[in-house]
Amino acid sequence: MNSSHLDQTSQKDTSKAYKRLKKKTSIDNLWIYILRLLQEKEMYGYELKESIKSRFGFEPATVTSYTILYKLEKDNLVTSHVLDNPEGRPDRKYYAITADGKKAMKEAKGLFEEILSKVFDKTK
Repeated sequence: MNSSHLDQTSQKDTSKAYKRLKKKTSIDNLWIYILRLLQEKEMYGYELKESIKSRFGFEPATVTSYTILYKLEKDNLVTSHVLDNPEGRPDRKYYAITADGKKAMKEAKGLFEEILSKVFDKTK
């Protein structure tokens, strides 16, 4: 059975370098995970945070998620719209990926593929 490195919680035997890499490729690049989820459907902020936790195995801080969403919208990688909540709860702001966001995902994928092929070509 394959275990996911993203879901790995026990890190007592893990090097400091690996822990830094994991942080840099998860929390520090949260935008990739947000855009990935938005490729499937529109989502609101808290829903994105919970989906990241269940799908990718790490939990970004709520403030961090909203800060990234703000930056993504400013950079035209996502758009947002508010929907009325008929249950008397506050209205929710939903986010959707844009064409520029899809392009950014293709660029990120290309970068990761290049890194994998050039850096890990001798790693078995």
